[in-house]
Amino acid sequence: MNNFKVAGSWFFAIFFFYAGLMHFIQEESFTAIVPPILPFPKLIVWITGLMELVFAIFLIQSKYRKLAGMLLCPFLLAVLPANIYMAMNNIPFGEMTATPTKLWIRVALQFPLILSILWVTGNISRSHKSN
Repeated sequence: MNNFKVAGSWFFAIFFFYAGLMHFIQEESFTAIVPPILPFPKLIVWITGLMELVFAIFLIQSKYRKLAGMLLCPFLLAVLPANIYMAMNNIPFGEMTATPTKLWIRVALQFPLILSILWVTGNISRSHKSN
């Protein structure tokens, strides 16, 4: 794995470690964006926070990096409804407020985020053909 991919894995590890911690530090903010149709929002926030911490650890270990990438994709799709619910209802996140446009951009960025994670973890690659 090249150094750029390793650096990207570390970047995402730090990102998910911080996000995972925030699930416990700013629990109320995360609970507010869980769609009301889902039961036990606080438990969902705790479990997803714990999962993000585990993903962060996996991302920095070359042995588990590819697995982390494969598991992060369905995880990010599973939490997408919370981002959509937040955007649809213009829910502020803690002290931070955002315009509806920024919230919808956040939703749209979920897909390039997934592709980036797949690439840095070695789950997808560009093939080069020479003639």
